[in-house]
Amino acid sequence: TDCIEKPLRICFEMMGHFIGSHPWWFLIIPLMLSAGLGSGFYLLKDKISNDIEAQFTPVDGPAKMERKYIQETFPGNDSMFSRLRLSTDGNYATVIAASDGNILTVESLQDILDIDFKIRSMVVQFDNQSFRYVDVCAKVIGSCTSNDILDMIDYNANNIDAVNLTFPVSYSTSVSMQQEFEKSPASVIYLFSITYTIAIVFSIMTCWLDNVRTKVWVACCGVFSTGVAVLSGFGALLLLGQPFVMTAATCPFLILIGLDDMFIMVSCWQRTRVLDSVSDRLADTYREAAVSISITTLTDALALFLGYSSPFGSVRSFCLYAGISVCFCYLYGITFLGACMALNGQREAENKHWFTCAKIPEDEPSGNSKAFSMCCVGGRYNRITGKEKTEAMSYIFERFYGPCLTHKLTKACVFVMYAGYLAVSIYGCCILKEGLDIKNLALDDSYMIDYYNHQRQHFSEFSCNVMVAVKKPLSYWDSDEDLDSCISSFESLNFVNSTFAWFLSYKNHANASNLNISSQEAFYTHLPRFLQLNPMFRQDINLTVDGDIQASRFFVQTLNKATMKDMMTGLRKTAEECPVELLVFHPAFIYYDQYTVITDSAVQTILVAVVVMLVVSLILIPNPLCSISVAFAICSVITGVAGFMSLWGVNLDSISMINLVMCIGFSVDFSAHISYSFVSSTKSDANEKAMDALAHLGYPILQGALSTVVGVVVLSASGSYIFRTFFKIVFLVIVFGLLHGLVFIPVFLTVFGVS
Repeated sequence: TDCIEKPLRICFEMMGHFIGSHPWWFLIIPLMLSAGLGSGFYLLKDKISNDIEAQFTPVDGPAKMERKYIQETFPGNDSMFSRLRLSTDGNYATVIAASDGNILTVESLQDILDIDFKIRSMVVQFDNQSFRYVDVCAKVIGSCTSNDILDMIDYNANNIDAVNLTFPVSYSTSVSMQQEFEKSPASVIYLFSITYTIAIVFSIMTCWLDNVRTKVWVACCGVFSTGVAVLSGFGALLLLGQPFVMTAATCPFLILIGLDDMFIMVSCWQRTRVLDSVSDRLADTYREAAVSISITTLTDALALFLGYSSPFGSVRSFCLYAGISVCFCYLYGITFLGACMALNGQREAENKHWFTCAKIPEDEPSGNSKAFSMCCVGGRYNRITGKEKTEAMSYIFERFYGPCLTHKLTKACVFVMYAGYLAVSIYGCCILKEGLDIKNLALDDSYMIDYYNHQRQHFSEFSCNVMVAVKKPLSYWDSDEDLDSCISSFESLNFVNSTFAWFLSYKNHANASNLNISSQEAFYTHLPRFLQLNPMFRQDINLTVDGDIQASRFFVQTLNKATMKDMMTGLRKTAEECPVELLVFHPAFIYYDQYTVITDSAVQTILVAVVVMLVVSLILIPNPLCSISVAFAICSVITGVAGFMSLWGVNLDSISMINLVMCIGFSVDFSAHISYSFVSSTKSDANEKAMDALAHLGYPILQGALSTVVGVVVLSASGSYIFRTFFKIVFLVIVFGLLHGLVFIPVFLTVFGVS
């Protein structure tokens, strides 16, 4: 039924008439509003929140609770540094000397010693104070920790025997990735101006008619309105105190997708009667276009707001900033842009030149040159229909493309084509990899890339040395079969190399010293002497006030024989199945937790969004089968995007999930426009309905798609993985959305006989 759609059309028609009668109000008020809200950008520096852990790891990840337990039960000791026992990444700098050559020479090793000496001799000025290496180094019993390899040769290059070291040097510190990540926004700032310039040029070129009917100023105002929409959306959230995460920086590129609304409004304006008043023409434009635009905006915004339920802070920030910006884009589209169309319509009504605003003749006066005709003549229209002349591309869609697409043979080819598309998409989904490689947060030319590549090349045999906490008191002096069986279970895993435990070392010490620690009294009597000889183990034991062991921990060394997800989940499962209450933890698990939630979170968000989109389309599109076709388009486009992004080398991670959430809303835009135009057509035959819809909206949809692609194509040259991923997925969304809107959906609607 059209019980909702029809009243909406009437309301928008009245709104269009009012805006057409009072355009200056709706031109100035949005500008004043955006200027006021834009003041929020003064708070941008204070609201930036680019902490990698907070934004790119699950908010409630299990590893964060595990870390809290480790920190409370086994607090760190600054005087006894042990990297093995760190519960966080720590504060450090790492230097890797690596190359394809072998440097088993005294000269090469001396270079390494020189680097070590320079580091230890550094003096840094900070806050009017001088800091030497010995002032900030990690200490063990009062001395700076040393390098094991240099210890082996006693810091003398002439003592080299069988040490395999290579050049050149790559380096990293504990804050390097954070610093490199924060450089990403600045690397694409210049691309914003390029993007909007391209969008303006493209819009002008595709909206050019003659010197009077051209929509040059409307095109410029359409691009401008998307810019002030971002300004208003970002400013409003900053004024409300919402943290700004770097991933939200892609929103200005994203909003260009909203240009298709402008092209649709221009197309509907061109189908109004030229001799009608401006207010009547705008009323007719709103009646035809506003409901369709409202549907797509509502689905876009809802999809983004649904994405706010994501467990990743970066996804939440992007969805909130993008969702609010989309709402402002819609608001300014039906107010500011409508006012611009009305003012441009007043110029057209007086047959004035688009640039000089001087009145010019409609037909070429006799005796004038061809150049005069091109520059100083315009305003012609179809005298029979009373409407502006049909553009060449619209004519092609009406007379050639539509009839060709609705031919039986073409429909059969479309079904074969769709089957191939679906098969490749499903294959891509099956091989889709999960997880964000941390090095992708740095720019391509960052020194961090060399460091991670060298680390992976030369030190990839071993993986994490994982803590295993024993959470309950045990009788360590007895041969505890439960604990022994747990250790055996860990060591039976194919990716576990060995176990390192204080109680095993204590037993070895007792055997070597002929000590009997089989009783509780003897165990606790000899324990202090053992801990005195091995002070590091003090950090692995949690003693009560009475001196009893209430918790302890040991370590299992893992190998790179399994994926990070399988390694972490395998250790957790083994700990859960153990008869002793255990907890496993490593600082890297904070990041590995993404593997356990990313797929479920993405699927859940997509399914909920599809249901919501179906409900919205059922309410606003007065035809159930067309509403189902919109929901089908969402599922189909998302399947294609997920499959082809896998084939394009993009993993399913928090970065790509941001774009998939965006994909949910924008994938429906083109299909919704065509479906709505299809059911709104006055034609009786399904094929004629499809041809009518393509004739009216085929070219505007193509304009919107191309304007987005040419706008974001500059991001393909970005040195940031985040922005290149954004380009890849937006490109896939637009291409597949266009394919569905102009090929698949029209054919499917005709085949299933909607009339």
